[in-house]
Amino acid sequence: MCVVSDQNESILKATSIVYPGMPHYFCMWHIWTNIRAKFKKGHLKLSELYFATARSYTIDEFNERMSKIEEIDPRVKAYLYDIGYHRWFRVHATVNRTWTMTSNITRPLNAVTKYARELPIVELLEYMRTLLERWTKEKLLKAKGTFTYLGYKFNKELDDNRTLSHKLKVRGSTDYIHTVIDGVRRYIVCLENKRCSCGQFQLDELPCPHALAALRHKDESFEQCCSPYYTRANLLRTYEIPVNLLPDESKWNVPQHKTEEVVNPPKGGKRQPGRPQKERYKTYDEINSKKYKVSCGNCRGEGHNKRSCKNAPKKK
Repeated sequence: MCVVSDQNESILKATSIVYPGMPHYFCMWHIWTNIRAKFKKGHLKLSELYFATARSYTIDEFNERMSKIEEIDPRVKAYLYDIGYHRWFRVHATVNRTWTMTSNITRPLNAVTKYARELPIVELLEYMRTLLERWTKEKLLKAKGTFTYLGYKFNKELDDNRTLSHKLKVRGSTDYIHTVIDGVRRYIVCLENKRCSCGQFQLDELPCPHALAALRHKDESFEQCCSPYYTRANLLRTYEIPVNLLPDESKWNVPQHKTEEVVNPPKGGKRQPGRPQKERYKTYDEINSKKYKVSCGNCRGEGHNKRSCKNAPKKK
């Protein structure tokens, strides 16, 4: 178990108090937005390379890609080094981050409660409670509709790896150790320790194509080589605890001193001019990716309209 967040110091401090001793890592997306803002040079070349570096499965892959980042902009390499490789790079992490990520639900809650936030506090809390109740029920029904050993996402990844494994050749050394040949490359798979020299097997805790080829060579199933957290059984356990139901307001047992208590608005503070901000501030990349593109009605091209179109046939 670990915590993944942005680099906000208050989050670092709070998690160290609530979860003492738990590893704390940084979200690779937030690091990239910082790089995008701080270092303008070569950011178009860096984008794909940076994410490939963060997802590297071996030290050699990581070092090779970091060298390419240094060639494009040495400042970016220094910035990533100062953050700490173990905080964002998969291989250097002290625990396996694997495929099970429980994302912070603040953003989706902000979106769906945009108008509900205008309600009084009790009605707002009830709205959010019923919302979470509905979400939990929907997720539970979806989990019950899964009939594979693994959950949908993990089963799809396994199927993709299985497809890749069919073109590989296997040579057995012992009952557990195999050499898997992929074109001109060789990989060593140890089924007993659930490891592969590609790094994917032990870090994802899901059989990689090389491990699946070795399992097929031995005519063994994949179930024992997968993390138990990926299974349908554990997926059902995630949603087995219901959101507590709330009786009708007439049945509430409220203490006398609470009913007589008067809650006043906070003192002091000056309201800022203009309309209050309701939506979160989006990063440049989010805005740019969803930016509306103008298209032309004459030539169907983008970036201009009918009036400024230079491709329209001239009138005689």
